[in-house]
Amino acid sequence: QLQTVESGGGLVQAGGSLRLSCAASGRAFSRYTMGWFRQAPGKEREFVAGISWSGGSSYYADSVKGRFTISRDNAKNTVYLQMNSLKPEDTAVYYCAAASGQVKITTEGYMYWGQGTQVTVSS
Repeated sequence: QLQTVESGGGLVQAGGSLRLSCAASGRAFSRYTMGWFRQAPGKEREFVAGISWSGGSSYYADSVKGRFTISRDNAKNTVYLQMNSLKPEDTAVYYCAAASGQVKITTEGYMYWGQGTQVTVSS
């Protein structure tokens, strides 16, 4: 069982950067694939980035590829999302989630979810 808490969201101008953190409880953190998702008002939750348990494999949505970087520090039970060159369309609530097995790019299979952190990008 994992509990995840996101932080680092806020208001930023277009072109700026934010670094999101997801702190997870539990000794088994390193066994989970971790993912970042986001949900804008009126839209479904969508995949942003995922990383394998070892950190050796990652996957990004096309919309963020080249701008966002996912990483994890298993010793700290934390996964990060570095967001650069932010755009207004990145505005959403960002969630971290945990799943077993290989990196997944949909919500299916993610069994633990955080409460989310708001990211707002102004034009």
